[in-house]
Amino acid sequence: MKTNILLIAVLLLMTGPSVAQQQKAQPAPNGITMPEGYKDWRLIAPSHRSDNNTIRAVLGNDIAIKAAREGKTNPWPDGTIFAKLVWKNRAHEKWPAATIPGDFVHAEFMHKDSKKYESTGGWGFARWLGMEQKPYGKDAGFVQECFGCHTPVKDNDYVFTYPVSLP
Repeated sequence: MKTNILLIAVLLLMTGPSVAQQQKAQPAPNGITMPEGYKDWRLIAPSHRSDNNTIRAVLGNDIAIKAAREGKTNPWPDGTIFAKLVWKNRAHEKWPAATIPGDFVHAEFMHKDSKKYESTGGWGFARWLGMEQKPYGKDAGFVQECFGCHTPVKDNDYVFTYPVSLP
């Protein structure tokens, strides 16, 4: 009898979601939450930064993908959300000329709402650090750091990314 109870307990533990799977990332200091299902979004564009040796995948929600495919990206429509997933560069062990994702650095999100985020060019910004997905910033003022970085691309609706061309 004790063996059966132990076996059932072990099976339940093995089939149930892990604690890490159940926990959601805490909201960013400005209240933005990590969008559900973002890992299933489609690619807007990859990018590479040589100054900090990172590669990125910029994903978009359905609104962003539709705008990108239709060439309606300046301005991007309200409701657009970008997810920028960032990894350190790593050389492929079998093909050293190839750069592949190494350690995960952070996930960043941009939410377009021209009224709500009027003071930051119509965009809400959020970032979560590492695999632990720790919210970035001590308080809501961190968005000024993000907005300051994006100001040079004001003429492109504050967006660095250009959607990839597809045949």
